[in-house]
Amino acid sequence: MEFIHSKASAYIPSGKAYEAALSSTTHLAIVAHQDDTEILAYNGIAQCFGQKDLNFSSVILSNGSGSPRTGIYAEYSDEEMQAIRRDEQNKAASLGDFAVQVQLAYPSSEIKDSQNKNTVAELRAILQVAQPEVLYLHNPADKHDTHVATMLRSIEAVRSLPKEQRPKKVYGCEVWRDLDWMMDDEKVVLPTDQYPHIAQALIAVFDSQVSGGKRYDLATVGRRVANATYFASHEVDACDSMNFAMDLSPLIEDENLSISDYVKATIERFQNDVTSKLDNLS
Repeated sequence: MEFIHSKASAYIPSGKAYEAALSSTTHLAIVAHQDDTEILAYNGIAQCFGQKDLNFSSVILSNGSGSPRTGIYAEYSDEEMQAIRRDEQNKAASLGDFAVQVQLAYPSSEIKDSQNKNTVAELRAILQVAQPEVLYLHNPADKHDTHVATMLRSIEAVRSLPKEQRPKKVYGCEVWRDLDWMMDDEKVVLPTDQYPHIAQALIAVFDSQVSGGKRYDLATVGRRVANATYFASHEVDACDSMNFAMDLSPLIEDENLSISDYVKATIERFQNDVTSKLDNLS
């Protein structure tokens, strides 16, 4: 497959042909940066790991430039860091038994430009072949601009498909903002307690980030454990580790539904719950 950016690539751990591997996808993550997939979509990775009839694939939209660095990576140029991050992502794809790992290598500025339709066109082409049943995205309340833009381009690409080719479920997951604030009955609970050694190893693969000054290995596992413990105040833990997600499926079932209004209504329900408790107990 030809990509728009020269540094874009597709890595197939099994060695199969690109389209054959991509068309086998049942669970797909479309994310902004290298390591975002392993943080937000581990539920899908674990569900598909070692299964014959389930296959996980990942799409990274950005080129990974501008990452913080220290220690042995302190003097690396941006070009060198991008190459390292690409290699780390492909190692994670092998470790996680991915069907396909696509890296589209867009600068963040192009992803954030809503008038640049190349991102949407490439994502649409990938989705048309993959036609996943489950799609994992960044959540719309994430505080990272490139994450939010990646989610928006992904939703636009899905909405451009015929309805019969769209995923059955679309989840907006946690990276740069937790979803613990959502109403409990609105949270999608994604268990992440399968294969804990794989979960830990997948984050550790990204040494340029972990040793480079960001302890994603500790923070990612810690958040999942905290979610499981603090989810239900009056019940025993249902599992040892979980991610929360926002159900974005209504946004791809109805392309006229405003993403902003959808998220605003979720925030307002949280706001009303907090203020009503305060008023009732004052």
